[in-house]
Amino acid sequence: MFVSDASVSRSGRPRILARAEASILHADLDSFYASVEQRDDPRLRGRPVIVGGGVVLAASYEAKAFGVRTPMNGGQARRLCPQAIVVPPRMSAYAEASKAVFEIFRDTTPVVEGISIDEAFLDVGGLRRIAGEPVAIADKLRAEVRARVGLPISVGIARTKFLAKVASAVAKPDGLQLVPPDGELDFLHPLPVERLWGVGDVTARTLHEHGITRVGQLAELGESPLRAILGPAAARHLYALSWARDPRRVETGRRRRSIGAQRALGRRHRPPDEIEAYLHGLADRLGRRLRAADRVCRTVVLRLRFDDFARATRSHTLAEATDHTETILRAARTLLAGAMPMIQERGLTLIGLALTNLDDADTVQLTLPFERRAINTLDATLDDLRKRFGSSAVTRAALLERGEGLSVPLLPD
Repeated sequence: MFVSDASVSRSGRPRILARAEASILHADLDSFYASVEQRDDPRLRGRPVIVGGGVVLAASYEAKAFGVRTPMNGGQARRLCPQAIVVPPRMSAYAEASKAVFEIFRDTTPVVEGISIDEAFLDVGGLRRIAGEPVAIADKLRAEVRARVGLPISVGIARTKFLAKVASAVAKPDGLQLVPPDGELDFLHPLPVERLWGVGDVTARTLHEHGITRVGQLAELGESPLRAILGPAAARHLYALSWARDPRRVETGRRRRSIGAQRALGRRHRPPDEIEAYLHGLADRLGRRLRAADRVCRTVVLRLRFDDFARATRSHTLAEATDHTETILRAARTLLAGAMPMIQERGLTLIGLALTNLDDADTVQLTLPFERRAINTLDATLDDLRKRFGSSAVTRAALLERGEGLSVPLLPD
């Protein structure tokens, strides 16, 4: 049940309705990749572990204690923690562990919203009579994950998805944190502003420059002054979160709004033709995923990370939704060509591609001459070959000896 915790806000607008009790769980596996490696190799337990060589894909808490973070450069990570054990990623093992954990989630409650392969929201509000209070349910869930999958998991419990996610982060590693309805602001306001969704490095730096370092300071400032600092949209969003307002329910069966893939390049200089070859591989991979999910996209987004770890994005919206690899690649190459002077000046350590504005393929309006998509295309033939013989069975000549890079396991669409 949802009730109002007050009739109107300070701005005079009606307050967002909130759940009466803390019954939303955010379950988040701790240092997922590294925890799987420590589970499967007893020699790694209790020791600093880094997954990935050129770029840190995951770090155990023993390595994080030395300042190792993702997606840090591998050389920098080894300088911070010389005693770290570096292991190559095993994506199939992570996918299998994720599948087992999500089975436990669905055994706990039918209302599960997967966020990524290692975290999900669970609504347990209707389970009191058959499963007990939310804290008891969370305790049992953590014990089941440990017993059946052998992994640590942290759980936050609150009235809203936002607070539940913040609570699980505070509970790490391997902990449980309840935020009671009458203690939400006491819990939230002392936290750093970086805990708010939407506060990245740039926004945090702007807020710090104005003397705002804690969530409570942002809340007390008010939306109008915040608008002058961050703009109207960001101010409205962050101000609502600072007062623990988040009306979103846990949703099941929701299809993802975008898909993406990226390739870490390290800090070595890469010539333009090599960068473009990696872009080709990313476009092939995403086109394959689009068609497998029976989706189409309208917008192509190029993501770049430079040698100084600054980031940039460029996007292009197509005239018509498509799942055609060459159409996607053509747009991506145009974006890359426009960004190449900046890349040559600043160096490139990561290139990513994302497809957004997704829709179901069967809902797309047909164009003249009203012919449906052909099934005997080059894309379809290549998809079939890769499905039967593996993703590396057919590749572009530009990627020979370079490979397609790691394919990160994903939740089913």
